[in-house]
Formats: sequence, C-alpha cells, structure tokens
Amino acid sequence: MIVIRGATTIERDCKEEISKSVKELLDEIFSLNALKKEEVRVFVFSLTSDIHSYHPAKAAREAGYDFAPLFAAIEPDIDGGLKLCIRLMLFIEREAEGVTPKHVYLKEAKKLRKDLSSVYNIALDGPAGSGKSTIAKILAKDYNILYLDTGAMYRACALKALRMGISPKNRDAVEKLLPILDVKVEYRDGKQHTILDGEDVSLSIRENAVSMAASDISAHLAVRQKMVEMQREIAKSMSCVLDGRDIGSAVLPNAKFKFFITADSEVRAERRYKELVERGETVEFEKLHAEIVARDKQDSEREFSPLVCAKDAVVIDTSALNIDEVIQAIKAHIQAKI
Repeated sequence: MIVIRGATTIERDCKEEISKSVKELLDEIFSLNALKKEEVRVFVFSLTSDIHSYHPAKAAREAGYDFAPLFAAIEPDIDGGLKLCIRLMLFIEREAEGVTPKHVYLKEAKKLRKDLSSVYNIALDGPAGSGKSTIAKILAKDYNILYLDTGAMYRACALKALRMGISPKNRDAVEKLLPILDVKVEYRDGKQHTILDGEDVSLSIRENAVSMAASDISAHLAVRQKMVEMQREIAKSMSCVLDGRDIGSAVLPNAKFKFFITADSEVRAERRYKELVERGETVEFEKLHAEIVARDKQDSEREFSPLVCAKDAVVIDTSALNIDEVIQAIKAHIQAKI
C-alpha cells in the first residue's frame, strides 16, 4: 500500500471555491502519479474547522472521483495553523516495487512542505540554432515544471490589442492598453495555459492573424519591458524553465540555475539545413550559414535585450553533443547544486 499526500487552500469558504480547489488537487495528484481508478483504495480528507459551506468529499464525487470510499474529518484548531486548508491522503495499491509517490501541495498549503514546493528557475540563453528551446522543453517535462513560452505572452498581448481594435503597430495606443493587460500563465496537465482576462486563449493565440500581430507588437520597447516584468512575477510563483538571449543576465538574474547553450555557427547552420531539407524546402547552406552569423551579430549588438552570457552561467558547447548528452550534462550540474 502506498500513501500519496496532498493539500490546498481556498480563499473564501464557499461551494465554488471548495469544488474548484478539490478538483485541481485531485487532478494534479492523478496526473503526476499516473494513477488509475482501480489502484485507489480510499480517499481520506481532513479540513480545518473554518470550512463550513461545503464538504470536500462531496466536491470530489461531483468531480468524478467517486470510484472508491471517501472518509473525512475536521482538524482540531491549532494556534498559528494554516487557515481554510483541505488535506488529502490517497491509499493506493501498485504491483511495482520502489514506486516513489509524488505528493502535491498547492496555493498556501505549499508552506506545509517547503521541500516539495520550493520555487526554482532554470535560465537557458544562447544563439539561434543552439537547441536551447528543445532542451528547455525536455527539462521542463522531466522536472515536471513549467516551460514558460514567452512568445505566448506576446501573442496574448497582441490578441488583446486586436480585440480592442488597436493596431499592433500603433505604439502610443499599445502602450495605453498595457496597464489593463491581464495575462496569466497556468501549468496544468503538463502544459502551459495562457489566460487573458480570465479566458483560456491557448488556442486562439495560435491563429495566423495573432501571430502576425505578435511580431509587430513585440517591437515596442514598452511591451518588452512589460513582458519581462510579468515573466519575473510568474517565475516568483512557480518553478519554470525560460530560454532566450538575456534570461540569466537580465530577466532572471537570481535564477538558481543558469546555462549558456552554444555551438559553432557551421554546426548550427548544418542542423538548420537538415531540418529545412526534411521539410522539403530548398536552401543553400552557405547562404543559411551567413544568415546565422549575421543573426549572431545582430542579437549580440542590439540595444535592448542583447544576447548575453551571464557571468555565473555554465557554458555548454553542443557542437559535438547530441540532445541526450546535453540534457545529461545540464542535469549533472543541477544535481550538484541542489
């Protein structure tokens, strides 16, 4: 028998808050542990005495978690204890030995298990074609943390402008909408969800018109500054991986783990060449290599957000390494620093 623990909190004592929080907690536990219904033997809830309006066990049944017995208890009052808190224990049976349960503590309940919920960030910088985006996504998946797709944030800003009838090229009009821009990022089911004004726009921001608008709107300095500000706020609240040009030096200078992913320009051109050929495109290698060299120069010399290797970043040259070898090297550095 394996026990998986979890806890969450609610902002106010009402049915809606309790139902939403219980579902989020159960969904996260089941997702992280890849649980199957038939493995669960019993759910055991406990809740602080300041929760009266609705019972978490009822919320669990309404959310579809009604395939095993549910028990619940009221916790005794403890001076200085966490308020409006719902705890959960799942008793499960699995044949595999050595299974490590993944406990889940959300919202204010993270304070109960700082060993599980400490926030850390991984900053990956490097020139175009070095493979940093691919590496960032793999690391995020392996560590079960957010890959912060900063491009999605620019797209959300562009979508806001389009919905307000503002041309993304109109700098003055765009700057006026920034104070009311409400973009949030949530990490659910192993994916980033982009929320604009309370609406999940993860699909809408991929439309072609939004893509074109995002390119225009990202050219404004004020927009880039706003995005950096928002990225920092997100990074404070959850562990995540970011990749770019100046993540470790400017966006997240206090990131616990910093890496500069690079490779010889010809190697990067070769990788890009193979990628394009596999897509059926016709391209000249020498022209592609020249473009990459020019991009390196432009990215390094641009006035705002230049390509920079942070002083405390670990430099990893991927010229002679495959993706698996790069991931192993990064994980070794992270493990040594934990």
